[in-house]
Amino acid sequence: MSRVPIRLRVTGAFVLVMALVLVATGIFVDARVRSERTRALDAELRSQVSSGDAASVREERDELAQLLDADGRVLAASDEAGDAALLSPADVRALFDDDGTGGDGEDAGQAVLSRVMTVDGERVRLFARRGNDDEVLVAGRSLDDLDDQIASLRATLLIGGIVALLLAALTAYAAVAAALRPVERMRARAAAISDEDPATRLPVPPARDEIGRLGETLNAMLDRLHGALRRERRFVADASHELRTPLSILKAELELAARPGRSAEELRATVLSAGEESDRLTRLAEDLLVLARADRDGLPLRARRLDAGDLLRTVRDRFAPRAAAAGRALEADAPAGLTLSADPLRIEQALGNLLDNALTHGAGTVHLTAVKTAAGTRLLVTDDGPGMSAEFAGSAFERFTRGDQARGRGGAGLGLAIVGAIAAAHGGTTGADGATVWIDLPDARPADDGDAVTATAAGG
Repeated sequence: MSRVPIRLRVTGAFVLVMALVLVATGIFVDARVRSERTRALDAELRSQVSSGDAASVREERDELAQLLDADGRVLAASDEAGDAALLSPADVRALFDDDGTGGDGEDAGQAVLSRVMTVDGERVRLFARRGNDDEVLVAGRSLDDLDDQIASLRATLLIGGIVALLLAALTAYAAVAAALRPVERMRARAAAISDEDPATRLPVPPARDEIGRLGETLNAMLDRLHGALRRERRFVADASHELRTPLSILKAELELAARPGRSAEELRATVLSAGEESDRLTRLAEDLLVLARADRDGLPLRARRLDAGDLLRTVRDRFAPRAAAAGRALEADAPAGLTLSADPLRIEQALGNLLDNALTHGAGTVHLTAVKTAAGTRLLVTDDGPGMSAEFAGSAFERFTRGDQARGRGGAGLGLAIVGAIAAAHGGTTGADGATVWIDLPDARPADDGDAVTATAAGG
């Protein structure tokens, strides 16, 4: 059944329902017509026996009519009825024994008898009434005409039903085919979409119906897939470019070290330079893995309640030797008792990236601050340098984006992107304004009120 086309399945279901309706209608019409015709025939027979007598019975030529006495003998009969009594003596006695209480309507208070019987091989409907002179008047009509009319009606209903079913099937098939035509156009267009032309979209019918909404939904999905493909290609291209630079430098340093006549000091400098490039490659690979994991499965978090002051001081102390070597000061400031819900390793990694960025590109004292906001907690890193330009601040947290677009031996432009991914995994956001960069975290308390929990959120 699943291999049958939808248009045939829908047409078949429609025809089946239509057939059931036609059969039920035919049965109802047949029963109603037979009932009405039988009622009309009974009315004629009732009228005949109500006004008949011996003379009128004898005058009947083509109809069944008899006048019987109390013993069932024929007193008078029409030519069609003959001399054989139409009723048995038992039927006649039953009429005389009847007190007339069984009648209703026009027959109330009278002894009557109505039945269908076979006379000379012909089905006949008889109607008998007891008269006032110990006589019984019997009238009958052949049912052949009624049977012929019913048979003709049934033939008409059958032929009409078949024609109606054929018309319904053709109409249903055409209607379903017309309704599915936009789907077929969308299917053909979808089959033609490839990664070489990902911007192609499905044709959406003008009607605002289910198929139109389906087309819009699929096009929205294609837009998302196209955006993801575009980001993936850009990611791969940028990653390849970033990897090519340290690899090229590393290769050049090793080739230089392999030249004859190099002094020990020159070899030492070459090896140190190669080690730096190896470290850069390692950091770049780790950053790429973090971002790839954030895109694929989301960053796994073990969030718990943290004291904001302790968090900032931990990050400050880790970078204190580097700041001292550069002649820079680090300050951490947070209101007493301010707490936040976060994964300590991830949030320290995010703050470390911000602090590393401030020490590398900023100037003067670096301030680590935590403040309470209406929605949660804001963690800020500020220095005394000129900071980011307004143009760069809008894209600072995108991958492979740097204020200095020259791709030399500086950073890969992934530090702030990782900060954004970590903030998004916590349900927060990031922002920058000049020399101030911040992370906004929502005030969500872990399930067990301070115990470690595991949450996974999609990275940005």
